[in-house]
Amino acid sequence: MRLAFLADIHGNWPALEAVCTELERLQPDTVIVNGDLINAVPFSAQVIDYIRSSDWVVVRGNHEFYYLNYGSERDVPESHDRERWGQLHWLVDHLSPEQGSYLATLPDDLTLYFPHTQPIRVAHGVPGHNRRGFYVDQPDDEIVPAIQHVEQSTLISAHSHVQIDRHLSTANLHADGLVGNQHLASLWNSGQQHPRQWHLVNPGSVGIPLNGDVRAQFAILENRSADTRDGGWKTTFYRVPYDRRSALDSYTSSGMLEEGGIISELFYWELVTAELEVPFFFQWAQERFPNLDRQLRDAFAAYKVATGRDDYIRKRDPLYTDAG
Repeated sequence: MRLAFLADIHGNWPALEAVCTELERLQPDTVIVNGDLINAVPFSAQVIDYIRSSDWVVVRGNHEFYYLNYGSERDVPESHDRERWGQLHWLVDHLSPEQGSYLATLPDDLTLYFPHTQPIRVAHGVPGHNRRGFYVDQPDDEIVPAIQHVEQSTLISAHSHVQIDRHLSTANLHADGLVGNQHLASLWNSGQQHPRQWHLVNPGSVGIPLNGDVRAQFAILENRSADTRDGGWKTTFYRVPYDRRSALDSYTSSGMLEEGGIISELFYWELVTAELEVPFFFQWAQERFPNLDRQLRDAFAAYKVATGRDDYIRKRDPLYTDAG
């Protein structure tokens, strides 16, 4: 059994198209999409339509909820503010009711029970929390408490846009630093008596990878004997090159860059660099602008001057360097 896992497409149809070509060559038995089909790149409608027409298994991510919650009591605060949420307004205006209904019916997580294989739990973050992401060098002591409620030994996560293949155990938790944290201390004690193990996999991001590699990324899991270290599944990562120029050009031609403002520009930067841009800007701005919601544009202008980040982006932008 060979399962292809895709995640964090974020409306990047050119990247997904390149991945689909690679999947045709690889011929996995099933394709599973682990959330965030939409938002960030202007082709969300095309991505939804393609996936709807396929037989792929799909889980919802946090960006689906940004769209689905808009205009309801579940909406994010101040979402009417186009200066901060113009990207979301653009998205709402460019998805049809039918496409929205498709997103509304997707599950938030699921468990795969293929015959003669170990079960796999799939959630965009962790079950019950779709914005919980993990990182390659993150200590076990931070990851295990976040996944200890997952019964299955293999968990496919996403959200952080980096490829991860980690084996974790309660037996490997460190006693140091647990004083004063009753939950961690209890978990450590139980782990010494009855160790639990997990295989944590993040397939990476198709649309906006954030590990410094601009190629579209995904993973294939292949079942193995349940008594192997990998919990019954072997992970192989893939990174597919594609010409990003059509995706980058679409920010202007679609009107997203103009309407989406600062957030759209930061997403554009992430597509250029494959580096975190959005959280770094907000961390920098919140330390210097006490009324950031009212000073967002001024803060972004100051950020560019202070960091030189816009010049850094331009030197790497294939629309200016003629590199795909």
